[in-house]
Amino acid sequence: MKFLAVTLIAHRPDPLTGVLKPTHDRFRDVLDSALLAEELGFDGFGVGERHERPFLSSSPAVVLSHVAALTRRIRLFTAVTTLSLLDPVRAYEDYATLDHLSGGRLDLIIGKGNGAAQRDLFHVTPEDQWDRNAESYEVFRTIWRQDKVTADTRFRPPLTDAEVWPRPYQRPVRVWHGSATSKESVDLAARYGDPLFSANVTHPIAPYAELIRHYRERWEHHGHDPARITVGAGTAGVHVAPTSQQALAAYRPVFASNLAFFKEAGLPVVFETLEDFVERSSALIGSPQQVVDKVHRYHEQFGHTVLHLHAEAGGLPEARHRASLELFQSEVAPVLRRDIPDPPFAWGPVLPAPPLTQESARV
Repeated sequence: MKFLAVTLIAHRPDPLTGVLKPTHDRFRDVLDSALLAEELGFDGFGVGERHERPFLSSSPAVVLSHVAALTRRIRLFTAVTTLSLLDPVRAYEDYATLDHLSGGRLDLIIGKGNGAAQRDLFHVTPEDQWDRNAESYEVFRTIWRQDKVTADTRFRPPLTDAEVWPRPYQRPVRVWHGSATSKESVDLAARYGDPLFSANVTHPIAPYAELIRHYRERWEHHGHDPARITVGAGTAGVHVAPTSQQALAAYRPVFASNLAFFKEAGLPVVFETLEDFVERSSALIGSPQQVVDKVHRYHEQFGHTVLHLHAEAGGLPEARHRASLELFQSEVAPVLRRDIPDPPFAWGPVLPAPPLTQESARV
């Protein structure tokens, strides 16, 4: 199993002190989190994309480019790239550039995105967002694969023998499809034989498991090899401590702050108490053994081979969050890496096989 540390770069007052950090300091936190993720042995670091309060993640390509310059090994993920809002040509240019700068360490997770405010900002409607997402992805993936592109598009000017630069480093970049509550992203992933990343954050396990089962069915319907199915899954929170009592006590003010934020913002509240949140959500809050057991329970229904954790403290004291991630990597990750297989592809740049030489052809 592979592990990602992911941030949406939320910018909210600290739940304990009420202090709101300056934007500049908040971005420095993200860079520190990326360096910590690489230091602790995480396999990937992801930055989301949001264009509304309270997030500062409107430009993940820029943030990840800076992360690429500071790191050497860790793979870089978008979580997610909101293609329903973006011009696919411009998105390709940004991410192809980042891919070169990072030496082919980029993976993309795409999706239509959430939130009415960012839809309004880009003049995208609930009725056309899925069509925009599908069209943008089809154009994006074609540009990545072809030197000249012709596309009769609805949501941007058509392309006729268009050349887009730079040409890519990875051939092609790996694209995951972020899935939350709708079948559209699942169907798009299955159609193209792409991996799926379940949000797995807001609700109990059942609706996410149903979508993953649908993905597997559509995957086989489209004639893809079942052995190549790849699923990732998110988590609603993380705090690993030596005992469950310590984990609950440390996380309680974070949960209370998040609950108040959801109610103030008019968002649906699914878990009214911390105990219910720990029991029925995907949050990994408890002792190392409790966390191992919970990931196994989810794996039984998802069959996932990639798991993302929250990269940032989110209200926990920084030292306590670091201790939690260290405990995860020392006592949880080794067990899950042993028990759950890796994805069925190499965890590295997607590059074409070198051409056969006469000597290698004879062998």
